[in-house]
Amino acid sequence: MATWIVQMTVMVLSVFIRSSQGKRDEVLYCSACKAIVDELNYSISQVDPKKTINVGSFRLNPDGTMTDKKVPLARSEAHLSELLDEVCNSMSDYALHVDPNTQFKQYVRFAPRTSGATRDFPDFKNFQFDGPEASNALKFACETVVEELEDDIISLFSQDLQHVHKELCSRISDYCKDSSHTKEEL
Repeated sequence: MATWIVQMTVMVLSVFIRSSQGKRDEVLYCSACKAIVDELNYSISQVDPKKTINVGSFRLNPDGTMTDKKVPLARSEAHLSELLDEVCNSMSDYALHVDPNTQFKQYVRFAPRTSGATRDFPDFKNFQFDGPEASNALKFACETVVEELEDDIISLFSQDLQHVHKELCSRISDYCKDSSHTKEEL
């Protein structure tokens, strides 16, 4: 009798726990994932392609030689880890954008990357600026995505694949489930 009560209690608690877990905002997390890819691609493009880093074992072989190889700094695991530590700080440069024709919502970068580049300013009338709460929510979503997918992000960017946003945000993480989210890039 006592085991039956314990089993029923566990079953009821598991139902309540599953129902109390919050659903993630698909627009927020899909946009955060795509923003991470966009920011990392930009940061990688700013690194001098001639810079390399030695990777591999720094032990001597029995014959006295050392086996190591040089890889481009921009795509090295060490550099990508450093970029991932800072990538979510740029989420304050994003705001919710609503397409006037389709009413499609996604977070899009509104701030230009360089000072003095006036041609990079978007049309602000379709952006919704909800104050610091909105950028804090995007930053939190970014940090969550980075924490959950750090190894996958580093693996994809070190391989220099095409369409990383589709691979990471749709196939691996499933944050962008709807095909309409993957049609538009940031």
